[in-house]
Amino acid sequence: MRLKATKAVGRGSPSDVRNVPLVPFQSSAESRSGNREEPVFGLVPVVDAKNHPLSPCKSSVIRRLIRIGSATPFFKKGIFAIRLNKVAKDTNVKRIVMSIDPGSKRTGITVATEENVILNIQCNAPDWVKGKVETRKNYRRSRRSRNTPYRKCRFNRDIGCIPPSTKARWQAHLRILDQLRKIIPITDIVIEDIKAKTRKGSKKWNTSFSPLEVGKTYFESEIQKRELKLYKFQGFETKEHRDYRGFKKSSNKLEKKWETHCVDSHCLSEMFFGDLEPVKKMYLLNFFRFNRRELHQGYHNGIRKLYGSTRSMGINRGTLVNHSKYRLSYVGGNSKGVISLHNVETGKRLSQNVKKSNLIILTKQSWRISNSSPT
Repeated sequence: MRLKATKAVGRGSPSDVRNVPLVPFQSSAESRSGNREEPVFGLVPVVDAKNHPLSPCKSSVIRRLIRIGSATPFFKKGIFAIRLNKVAKDTNVKRIVMSIDPGSKRTGITVATEENVILNIQCNAPDWVKGKVETRKNYRRSRRSRNTPYRKCRFNRDIGCIPPSTKARWQAHLRILDQLRKIIPITDIVIEDIKAKTRKGSKKWNTSFSPLEVGKTYFESEIQKRELKLYKFQGFETKEHRDYRGFKKSSNKLEKKWETHCVDSHCLSEMFFGDLEPVKKMYLLNFFRFNRRELHQGYHNGIRKLYGSTRSMGINRGTLVNHSKYRLSYVGGNSKGVISLHNVETGKRLSQNVKKSNLIILTKQSWRISNSSPT
């Protein structure tokens, strides 16, 4: 079952990828037992020796390439991939689509070829920006009522400008896209179209009244800058295709299941390519909420304390590291010359007394990512 889609523009080239020899995500029990098999996703991303993304391969081929020493496994921002130990001569790749089902709290993403699903991602939306901007505004407003130096109030948001909270949500999709393009040669973007009611002859109202419309326009312009083709389907078309395929959708929008959001992104891929075998295993991606340096804090006694940072003893917080005891983990805060480490899957703190010299730094990241098994 295929439906007609509207389309926009071309494609671009990927960036460099760091060499991080590692094994895929495992539970702590699997790590201790030495189980090093990669998770069963649809396909595994592949890059050559010069970090040019190639067509993804099946898990069986990946295992054989690693075993004979022709490839090296690594993580790209938490996503498992391999790097060939030679430069590929034939770089012809298949058409690969990234389908996005945007939501207010969670977003479903599916990357697929015409024959197979490569991977699924369910990520949280950065919904804390509005509150942070409101708090900053109130702190600045209180300074203007006192006899103290302050920045003059400025009105720099013209009609049609995108609000910070809306921009943050759509930039989250773009950040995931930019990282995936470094290991997967994505050629097309498919998204569920968002429409809001317009008024005839009201240009200002139609361009700026709805954050959904403003955010969608911003996202489309950014896709054009990346020279990718954009296709859009309506929400009712996704619903019709989901019913046609017999897929069930969960009513709990925060549930960590394929049926919650990735079912719709999978349907978008099928509407673009045709019927695909669903892969119900997915990556769970959670964006970190960093406490950046703040000039003002709400202390009533007037004493300002050191607050907020994105680095711990020179290491970016959220950086993926390897530790002899805690294995794969990420960097949290620091105090008195030691660093805290956190579990990649749950975010739970593993230790707060780790020395910097005992860490093997793997890669910087602004999110934590783990696997979700099908239920």
